Formats: sequence, C-alpha cells, structure tokens
Amino acid sequence: MDGVVASGSGDSGLANALAETLGWNHLDLETRRFPDTEGYVRVPNDCLDPIRSGPVALVSTTFPDSAILETLFLLDAIRDVRSGEMSSLKGGEVKESDVGPGVFLVIPYYGYSRQDKRFMAGEAISAKFLARTFASHCDGIVVLDIHAPEAMENMEVPVELVSAMPEIAEHLRKNVRPDFVLSPDKGAIDRASSVAKAIDVPFSYLEKKRIDAHTIEHTPKDLDVEGQVVAIVDDMISTGGTICRASDALRRQGAKEVHAACTHGLFTGGAIHRLGNHVDGVHSTDSLPNPRANVSAAEALSRGVKRLIERMSSEIVIH
Repeated sequence: MDGVVASGSGDSGLANALAETLGWNHLDLETRRFPDTEGYVRVPNDCLDPIRSGPVALVSTTFPDSAILETLFLLDAIRDVRSGEMSSLKGGEVKESDVGPGVFLVIPYYGYSRQDKRFMAGEAISAKFLARTFASHCDGIVVLDIHAPEAMENMEVPVELVSAMPEIAEHLRKNVRPDFVLSPDKGAIDRASSVAKAIDVPFSYLEKKRIDAHTIEHTPKDLDVEGQVVAIVDDMISTGGTICRASDALRRQGAKEVHAACTHGLFTGGAIHRLGNHVDGVHSTDSLPNPRANVSAAEALSRGVKRLIERMSSEIVIH
C-alpha cells in the first residue's frame, strides 16, 4: 500500500530518508511563524491529492514545546483534507469525499517521555497526557525508543514502539568493534543487552548509589574490562553526566577505550564538550538533529509504519 511521508519545520532529512526506505514520496508541508511567534501550518495545493491518495506518515518530533503544537496543527490540517473539509474564505465552499483513516504520527523523539510518573500530588503526568492527545488526532502512532513505554499503553489507536538498537549495534560492530557493552544503569538494561547480544560480546551494568541529595555514585558490577574497548549504550544522552561518570568507573577498571552510544542525542548544557573529555567517541541516531548523528533512524521507523499498515489492512479485511 503506497502512501506519503509528510513533515513540517522539523528536520526533513529523516522524513526524506524514511520515505526512501518505504518507497513513498516525501511532502514538505508549509509551516511558518507570524511576527508575534504564533505558528501557521498548511497543506499546500500540490500536496492535497497525495494526502488523499493513501496512508500518510507525518514525521514530527515533539520537542521542543513549539513542536508539540505544530504536530497537532499539522495532524488537524491533514485530517481535514482527508475528510474532504476544504472550504476556505478564498476558495469558497468545497466538499470532497472522505477517504477514510490512514493518518499515522511518526515520532522520532518523544518529548516529555521522562515525565511518566506522578512523584508528588498535583503533578501532571505529561507523557501520558500528550499520548492521549496525539491519539485523538490520528489513526496510529510510531515512537522510536521511548524512555517510558508505559506512557503509550491503553491508547485509542494502535501504537508501534520501535527501536534503533539493531542499527546502533551494527554501527558499533563496524566502526568501534567493542569487546564489552555496558548499561549506565538498570533502566537501560534491555536496550544495552540487545546491542551486546547482536554484537556477541559480554554485557553488564553499573549500580547507582545515592550518596546524598546531590551526589550519585556509579559502581561497576563485577566488570572485567582490563585493556578492552567498551561501549556504553543508553536511550538518550542529555547533559552527559551519567555517561561521564560511567566512563570514569570503566577507566578505573582498566578500559582501553570508552564509547557512548544512544538513540536520542539531546546534548544539552555543553554535553558535547563534557563528553569529549571523558569518552573516545559519541554515536547517535538522527532522531534529533545533532553534531554526532551517525546512525539513521529511518529503517527502525519504517518497521513501525509497515506494521501499522499491516494492522490497518487486516482490520479492513476482517470488517
């Protein structure tokens, strides 16, 4: 089933790569800002027919906050076009047939994914709220390496959670050739262990021990990394503090080289410079535009889109 991949003001490079992987066309939708910073979106005239001709995968990273609103506006505009609601002040009354469901939201990086629990009364569980909001404006969602998968449970539409760990593993195997893979904490064990298994090298993780309100100590868990090349694998790197502490622990254990790999390279607050003082290499996907993006997320995202298409097709057959 052929469709189109659409994108707004975010990095269109990944959207174009996804389109090539799927064998679909890529559409650049119109997005801009008024002088008062309010956003504006539109499906251009030359995109109207393609949007109505088959499934639409809108690639939109929900970070920073402005991207969340743009995503919702684009979803609403796309659904109006597909439903045939295209009347306008300049074009007059226009009503076309409704072409049915087939609008999928593809989220390379899910903003607010770490706000998945309520630690104090009165807090918003932002990750869950956004998931419900997105689900009410599309027919399916693909999310790449979400920090807390629980945020996407019990949605009104089908959700496909995909991972770029197979692609990261292949990249590390070819370019780093690690002898050992490490998770910086228990939270990343599943992802890091899958990379270790794919490369066929040993795996372990660091134990976190809180010393006081401001200090966390990372201690090796029976590691044997003397003279070895170690890859630390996590879902995201933000400030880089956790990776730097893990690297220091590995150096004390005799590691020859330490590399950091992640799906989402946020690299905030001087993280690139900080990491440069602690690791030998930084490897990231292009889920977010960043200077260390050397692994494409397109293949992983395409797996999710294909599964949504299969699910939609099977439901049509059943009904």
